[in-house]
Amino acid sequence: MQYEIKGDQLPVVVCTLQPGESMITERGAMSWMTSNMRMETQAGGVGKALGRMFSGESMFQNKYTAEGGAGLIAFASSFPGEIRALNIQPGQNIICQKSAFLAAEPGVELSVHFKKKLGAGFFGGEGFIMQKLSGSGMAFVEIDGSLVEYQLEAGQTMLLDTGYLAMMEETVQMDIEMVHGMKNIFLGGEGLFNTKVTGPGRVWIQTMPLSAVAGIIGARLPGR
Repeated sequence: MQYEIKGDQLPVVVCTLQPGESMITERGAMSWMTSNMRMETQAGGVGKALGRMFSGESMFQNKYTAEGGAGLIAFASSFPGEIRALNIQPGQNIICQKSAFLAAEPGVELSVHFKKKLGAGFFGGEGFIMQKLSGSGMAFVEIDGSLVEYQLEAGQTMLLDTGYLAMMEETVQMDIEMVHGMKNIFLGGEGLFNTKVTGPGRVWIQTMPLSAVAGIIGARLPGR
């Protein structure tokens, strides 16, 4: 499989498949394809289907396979931002925000990732449930806004405003930390809590979370 990511604020990944090669994606993610791409809708087991549903995706996935020659298929983002290609390797799982998954090779498994700490689930801004990408192969995820990557050393921490964490390696620990000082809480405009990530591992931060955009639009609607 070869791919090319095109576009700026509303990107698309165009994949070229050799005969017999396949891609899996969530329902409705395909944008265009050549006529020799065969689609098969599958659940992949009840447990996996329910896990995808809880992680913000559809219970069913579509598998597209090139038949009779090379095929082309494109997957477009659903929100202004980036599409990032991830080379998933065994033992190097990636944890993503809900609804980040766009498409992947069949060797990649999409499953649910539950946060271990109640506080992080209630106040961390990403919810209790995130997505986990494991297995082996190329995967494509969509990010809100632009993406900034940091490599954290063991014990190194960063504080993020809630909703800005896009992805992290599974070795990274996530928690929440309350903003210090009553004046900062009531007058600082940053809320009560920040998301705290602790290395070792990589973290990817998005610059324009959908939740922040929704808040800006809602504040400007008539009657608000």
